[in-house]
Amino acid sequence: MQWRAGFASSRAFVVDLGRNRSLPVPFGLHADEHHSVSGCVVALPLQDCSGIMSGLVAESWWRKTLYLTGGALLAAAAYLLYELLAIRKEQQLDSKDAIILHQFSRPKNGVPSLSPFCLKMETYLRMVDLPYQNYFDGSLSPQATMPWIEYNHECVSGTEFIIDFLEEKLGASLNKSLSGPEQAVARAITKMVEEHLYWAIVYCQWVENVEQTEKLLDVPGPLSEVLKWTLCQLNGGLVRREMFCQGIGRFSRDELYTLMERDMRTLATLLGDKKYIMGSKVSSVDAAVFGHLAQAMWTLPGSRPEQLIKGELINLAMYCERIRRKFWPEWFVDVDDLYSDEESDSSGGTPTHLLDCSLFSHTDTLGDSTGSSPAHTHSPDTDRSGRSLSDSDIEVDGSDSEQHVKG
Repeated sequence: MQWRAGFASSRAFVVDLGRNRSLPVPFGLHADEHHSVSGCVVALPLQDCSGIMSGLVAESWWRKTLYLTGGALLAAAAYLLYELLAIRKEQQLDSKDAIILHQFSRPKNGVPSLSPFCLKMETYLRMVDLPYQNYFDGSLSPQATMPWIEYNHECVSGTEFIIDFLEEKLGASLNKSLSGPEQAVARAITKMVEEHLYWAIVYCQWVENVEQTEKLLDVPGPLSEVLKWTLCQLNGGLVRREMFCQGIGRFSRDELYTLMERDMRTLATLLGDKKYIMGSKVSSVDAAVFGHLAQAMWTLPGSRPEQLIKGELINLAMYCERIRRKFWPEWFVDVDDLYSDEESDSSGGTPTHLLDCSLFSHTDTLGDSTGSSPAHTHSPDTDRSGRSLSDSDIEVDGSDSEQHVKG
């Protein structure tokens, strides 16, 4: 048995206890077993250990600092999660024969959602005229995704699978009038937007223009500013990691913007002078495209996407405005929002906030829109480029209502 002990002293010395010292009954061993032991006691002078001791003290101080900082961040994150995941109980939820749409809470500027996929899903439900109920509880789906729906106590996540589910269960489809090749083109456009353009949009939101995004977040509580900053930092880091894993994040900022501009110019070319991507009637690809382009239109002031969509690619801006007016009558934006900040001075009006939790039916809303609130009084017939913004151009007469399936 080898052993060694040490202690501090005013001078160094060594005590050798020798070898083959016999212990008749070692601790915890049988009495008939003898074990030889050997070892030494080493003492080191205290003055020679001053550097080591000071290093240990310094290391201990840094550890304490890290522990305190980490604890504070964990506490802030826990409070943030509590606020975001707090279930709003204003209305009793029952998914029996009702669509419950779970999504992130509304931002401050009146835009329905900062998430392209949440905006896509809610716009799609309005396009097919299916009544639904929003639920901003912040909880993710079993697959850890957002948005997701509940219907007859079934949970479905992923916008593509949700659309398939609604088509199977309720017969709701926007693509019945499309031929096979047209449906293939629509799917290709959807994937380009959701798997490629999406990364440039979220990069602008959570990395490049994170200060503007932070102002749009609606986080209640006394620590709202701290929580919003923490959330933006966490999301920014997450976006960077996911972009790197996806591959697009390995390119430079200029290269990323080059790819984004190509995608947007492709959409502008495909749209041309048509009302919708696939022609005169709305289809599911329009929900996906609008969900992403709306972020560039109304959530990224001064960014390269906004400059493109409100400048050279004005037909995309008119396309977004057409869908907004037709399917989001309660979502009011000032006419100056059709132009970038370089072209106009935006008014300081307070945006109209959308209802947080409501049972929505597009038919009911359009029927009630005749008695609209004063917020809708600013509705000029033409914009500065001479393009028509009249109701006939935006098609609010429901000419494509034959595609809608009443829920």
